[in-house]
Amino acid sequence: MISLYGHPFSSYTWKAEIALHSCGIEYRLRQVDPGHPDNTAFVAEHGGPFAKFPVLEEEDGTIVFEASSIIEHLVATRPDAAHLIPADRALEIRNLDRVFDNYVMNVMNVAVLEQLRAPDAPDTARQDEVRAQLRRVYAWLEPKADALGRDPLTMADCAAAPALFYADWVEEIGPACPDLKALRERLNAMPEVRACIDAAYPFRQLFPLGAPDRD
Repeated sequence: MISLYGHPFSSYTWKAEIALHSCGIEYRLRQVDPGHPDNTAFVAEHGGPFAKFPVLEEEDGTIVFEASSIIEHLVATRPDAAHLIPADRALEIRNLDRVFDNYVMNVMNVAVLEQLRAPDAPDTARQDEVRAQLRRVYAWLEPKADALGRDPLTMADCAAAPALFYADWVEEIGPACPDLKALRERLNAMPEVRACIDAAYPFRQLFPLGAPDRD
């Protein structure tokens, strides 16, 4: 069976898991944390220059790290994964994938890391800047949102689901972006995503900002 090294609360682990779920591919999640030193050591060796997960290990020994690369690998090696990057929308889907990773998830993480760095005295100006940037990208995504989150899921949806799930806790998607808010709700309800939400629930106390009692 395929092994995916990651953590149930990790947004980028979700991204790879959602893709695997959408293709009906069975896999074993090998949790990376202090309680699983062998898995941590595997990621240290195979998770790129900064030992990041997720890392996919195929039965034939092929190893791929980075969630987008894992999805590209699935598309390249499995006919049942073609829907993740449809040929007639390939550039659009790849572009949106990068937007959700770089301009939603990675931006949001700046505020989270600041809260973890100094929980009693975070740099609130820095966090306010993050929230302003999220509002800007929400507005940019709004006219594109209605076309996303449809069956079958694409790589852009795999990126959007965890990015919007967590970013909304830091800066809630407001009434100015009803289609984006609806996209988040639509993705959260999909079984491929819901499985990740449910598996991550026991770890919500790790999230230092926002409203983790929602959803």
